[in-house]
Amino acid sequence: MTLPPESGAQGAAVLVAGATSASGRAAVRALRAAGATAIAVGSDAGRLADAFGAPATDAGAGGAVPQHVCDLADFAATERLADEVRDRFGRVDGVIHLVGGWRGGSPFTAQSDADWDFLARGAITTLRNTSRAFFDDIAASPRGRFAMVSTTTLARPSAANANYQAAKAAAEAWIRSMAQGLALGQSQRKEDPAPQTSAAVVLAVKALLDDAMRAAAPERKFPGYTHVDALAARAVALFSEDAAELNGARLDLTA
Repeated sequence: MTLPPESGAQGAAVLVAGATSASGRAAVRALRAAGATAIAVGSDAGRLADAFGAPATDAGAGGAVPQHVCDLADFAATERLADEVRDRFGRVDGVIHLVGGWRGGSPFTAQSDADWDFLARGAITTLRNTSRAFFDDIAASPRGRFAMVSTTTLARPSAANANYQAAKAAAEAWIRSMAQGLALGQSQRKEDPAPQTSAAVVLAVKALLDDAMRAAAPERKFPGYTHVDALAARAVALFSEDAAELNGARLDLTA
């Protein structure tokens, strides 16, 4: 396995979408610890400030976390975000997509349109928009990575979670399509083909766990749950792994 000259997360500019969630905060911490510039993106400036403190005013502002407010379900807004991030940092090496949420637990005939709309917006629309807006950045980076979080339950879909699992299945199909696009872009140079340097990946979990959940139910075992810190560590590790092997992969993070 040969890694590109720039490998690992050190010095990478990585956008974390859904940064105010428990998994988003963990991803920002892990990326910064690895020497990356973690760019926190959320839908509310107040929640971003609560999670990360006062925002950085420029690309090199001390230890502050760069923050951007954006409705990622709006493609025009997402394109503006991409332009702002490029202007500010010069490039984007990675996107960790952590937008989503869960709705489920209802009988099949009670799978509501409202729940579907919520899940489609969070799991599919925001993913489509960020992947399109940042595709060229990921493809051009010597260590481009795009990662989303999905569910291991797709292997055995349930009636009670039909909306959720259908939305995640659509999102995974989109990522596989993105992966094929990245591979195709790398193979366009017939005379002097370049090594694959970019990858789109699915990180699959049964459910996520954070310290607040443990504190609220100390007697509970949470079997098979993946701690948000483990998810964050796995996302950071993607930048040190072979892109050709990663591209299009579905990585099971079940604890």
